[in-house]
Amino acid sequence: MQVLNKFKIVVLLGSIAAILTGCSGLPEKIDETTTWSNGKLYSEAQEMLTGGDWARCAKYFEALEGRDPFGEYVQQAQINVAYCNWKDNETAAALQAVNRFIQLHPNHPNIAYAYYLKGVINFNDELGLFGRLSRQDISERDPKAMRDSYSAFKIVVASYPQSPYAQDAAQRLRYIVNALAAHEVHTADYYYRRGAYIAAVNRAQAALKQYENAPATEDALHIMVLSYRALGQTKLANDAERVLQASFPASRYLRDSGSKLKIKS
Repeated sequence: MQVLNKFKIVVLLGSIAAILTGCSGLPEKIDETTTWSNGKLYSEAQEMLTGGDWARCAKYFEALEGRDPFGEYVQQAQINVAYCNWKDNETAAALQAVNRFIQLHPNHPNIAYAYYLKGVINFNDELGLFGRLSRQDISERDPKAMRDSYSAFKIVVASYPQSPYAQDAAQRLRYIVNALAAHEVHTADYYYRRGAYIAAVNRAQAALKQYENAPATEDALHIMVLSYRALGQTKLANDAERVLQASFPASRYLRDSGSKLKIKS
């Protein structure tokens, strides 16, 4: 009897060990989309998009794209992947998706929207969470995203002026131009304050040439005045000041032309 009981215990322990050894954890969650038709998958993805479930929206559209790369839904799925990833704050994935769409479908009826979306993704990336929390001026940061945004919006305005996105793209372009000009001025100010007067002049001139109608050009001209004075270039300083007076006759810099530079916030 004792031998039999010991045998049962051994068998029971062996069974438990087999279960523990063979199962490292709970079974993986079954992907419910595997049994769906392409039409149902697209319908569910659209429902997630409408409902604002951005993570599942992107997941479903990506699944549809991977399942049927030449199907009737794939092109819309590709652009929706970009949109849903952007809304889910997955900026890198969103840009990858929209760039892929533009490359694959340059003549698509919605190509204007694709460029507009690319512009918005980069535009909002510059105005992201960390920038708002730190209250850092957009013009003081790396302008790469702004430049990419500018390029995309410029295509919308120049190539697709009749599209429903052209007006908003044009407004964003004006903002970006001002921000890029301000970035150049902040850089020129940085050089001026460190005694690198030639570099300060060069960056101020860049702001004037590339963004001649931007508000920051007033600051750029004043940086040139002060930098030329520091270099002993009186004629050039006077020339720059005359341009400042002609362009901004009410400039505060003209009221106190001998003061140290203080860029307007």
